[in-house]
This record gives sequence, C-alpha cells and structure tokens, in this order.
Amino acid sequence: MSPAPQSEQPVFEPLGDAALLVRTPRAQALRASLLASPLPGVKEAVPALRVLTVLFDPLRVDVHTLETALRARLASLPPEDAVVGQEVVFPVHFGGPDLDWCAAHAGLGVPAFIDAVCAAPLEVAFLGFTPGFGFLSGLPSHLQMPRLPTPRERVPAGSVALGGPWAGVYPRETPGGWRLIGHTEAALFDLRRRPPLLWQPGDRVRFVPLEPA
Repeated sequence: MSPAPQSEQPVFEPLGDAALLVRTPRAQALRASLLASPLPGVKEAVPALRVLTVLFDPLRVDVHTLETALRARLASLPPEDAVVGQEVVFPVHFGGPDLDWCAAHAGLGVPAFIDAVCAAPLEVAFLGFTPGFGFLSGLPSHLQMPRLPTPRERVPAGSVALGGPWAGVYPRETPGGWRLIGHTEAALFDLRRRPPLLWQPGDRVRFVPLEPA
C-alpha cells in the first residue's frame, strides 16, 4: 500500500456503536493530542499505520458529535514537522546471521550498511505481533529487505531485524521471518516496570552500534 499524501483529508468510518476509525496521515499526532487532552466519552485511541481507532462510550457521546470534535482537533494540531513522542536509543551489537546478506542486497559494504541503518529516521508506527513489538517505519527503500522464504522457528529475544518496509526488535523469543542484523540487551516489555513498554507509537528510534564483545 503506497503512503497517503500528507494533504489527504481525513476519512471517518464507524465501527459498530462504540468505535470510530479515522484514516489520516496525522494519526500519531491525533493520538498524542487525545492523550494530552482527552475528549469527553473517549476511552482509548488505538493507532495503526495512518489509522486511529477511537473507542468511546456511546452513553456519553454520539458518533456524530465525536466526529465533529475529532475534525476540530485535527485542524488544531501543531505543524506536521512538530516532534511527537520521545527518542528511544538502542545500543546494538551488529552481526546477526543475515547482516552480510542484507548489506550485499543493499549494495553496500557491512560498515556502510550499519551506518545507513543507524542513520535511518525510524519511528514506532504501531505495536503488534507480540507484547512490546513495534513496527518501525522510516527505512529508506534500499534498506528494505525481503522476508525470509521460510520463517525461523526461533528468533532470540533482542534480535534487531528488517522485514519489508519495517525494522523491529523482537521483545521475546518467537518464530519470525525477518532478516536478523544484530542484537540489543534492551528489555522492550517488562511487567515489573511502569509502564511495562519501553516505547509507544509516535516515538522516534535510533540504533547505535556497539563494538563486538
């Protein structure tokens, strides 16, 4: 799916009687605004790629009133280049089993490939797949890697990976079909921590290379 133009008008779609889907390139900024200043009756705002699903209490607000309020909120958002979210820095040991293959696929030497990945303007587009897993957008086209023909049965926790247009870090050991290029010790999901998630949609992400142990 090609990216929506930044000037695209928002589209509102009711989902049952207690949710409203908003299609807009400003989904992350809208979510941040609702977190900072909630609208009456809104219970939660769940982001996806250029989409925000707004869950609401129909006994407190009707869908038409909510849509009007969301349109007004979108119109009052700060400029598109305003910072949304925090910056999360991951120290990474580069040297995963697919690093050499990915560098060759990008037409780069390994050091240049690592530099390019670390310079990419990554952002958490949305969370999914497993608790704590963030789909990171912002990879330049030459760093976007095809997924493995056959997924690995086990991908170690902390693996830094590329798959299609996305980058990601596996919070736990799971199966996975992305290309593994490194490893981080950062704990992305920890129920003993408050909040348990290390990042949120809208956060900016930067990888920093570590020398091999």
